[in-house]
Amino acid sequence: MKKTLIGAALATATAGAAVAADFPARPIQVVVPYSAGGSTDLSVRVVADAFERLFDGQMVVRNQPGGGGGIGSSAAVHARPDGYTLAAGAQGPLAILPLIGGTDYQFDDVEFIGLFARSLQLLVACADAPFSDYDGFIEYAKTKAPQIGNSGAGGANQISAEAFADAAGISIESVPFNGSSEARTACIGGHIDAMVASPAEAKAASESGQMTPLFVMEDARIDLFPDTPTAVEKGVDFTWSSWKGLVGPKGMDAETLAWLRDAIKQVANDEEFKKTLTDMGEFVTFEDGEAFEARARKDMETTHDVLEKLDMLGMNN
Repeated sequence: MKKTLIGAALATATAGAAVAADFPARPIQVVVPYSAGGSTDLSVRVVADAFERLFDGQMVVRNQPGGGGGIGSSAAVHARPDGYTLAAGAQGPLAILPLIGGTDYQFDDVEFIGLFARSLQLLVACADAPFSDYDGFIEYAKTKAPQIGNSGAGGANQISAEAFADAAGISIESVPFNGSSEARTACIGGHIDAMVASPAEAKAASESGQMTPLFVMEDARIDLFPDTPTAVEKGVDFTWSSWKGLVGPKGMDAETLAWLRDAIKQVANDEEFKKTLTDMGEFVTFEDGEAFEARARKDMETTHDVLEKLDMLGMNN
């Protein structure tokens, strides 16, 4: 009986190893929880191109928008855990939406495979703002609450502005818009005092005199804005960026998960991939599954504190 059990166990292990060795035997589908043409969609398509070039396999990108990214993310999180259905891991649907409520998944339902890029952020002064640099902004905010535009209530841009205000000990008035383009229009028109912007948005607008960069939400200054300080160097322990990676459902076997994590590592370190994504304005950053999960969890903790202060926790439940 004992020999029979041992034999069965060995046969199962051998079969599992054979499955892992054959992976992927068919196309891998990556669900992008947003419409085609956005930065997350375009970035994942670059990942798919690099994957097919490096591994002679097929990676299919499927857009499934809706619910602020929650619908597509749910489809991947609840997919069969065989490694063939993954999702673009984005900050909103993973670190923010579960706290606001209305999702049928939670943070711990997600398997983090690897992070490949981040979208950096700056705070910029708008046209006719009563300040033009970091120090002036802080001095102004000590007596008045500057109006800071964002791309939507409860979104990543509002979270970052509110979290910075808490870290700096100042008050702000968040002004939500229906998307970043509306916020940018209001900023250029001088209808708000400041807004959170991407480096690409801030670069073009600052060169034309429509916006003035105040600080970068990174540990260190960035090449695109070498003269713009960080909050960290000004004594405020605050960083924030949006991120892009690959995630999947919990329950994948160890061999398949290890293969996927190694694959995204190779893609993120590929020179052609890095150049293409950098030319698109993305900040290529590789983090393994463990580091990616730790980053996402930290952002979720920051988000929780902000939403609690704003009385927005679970508001969609």
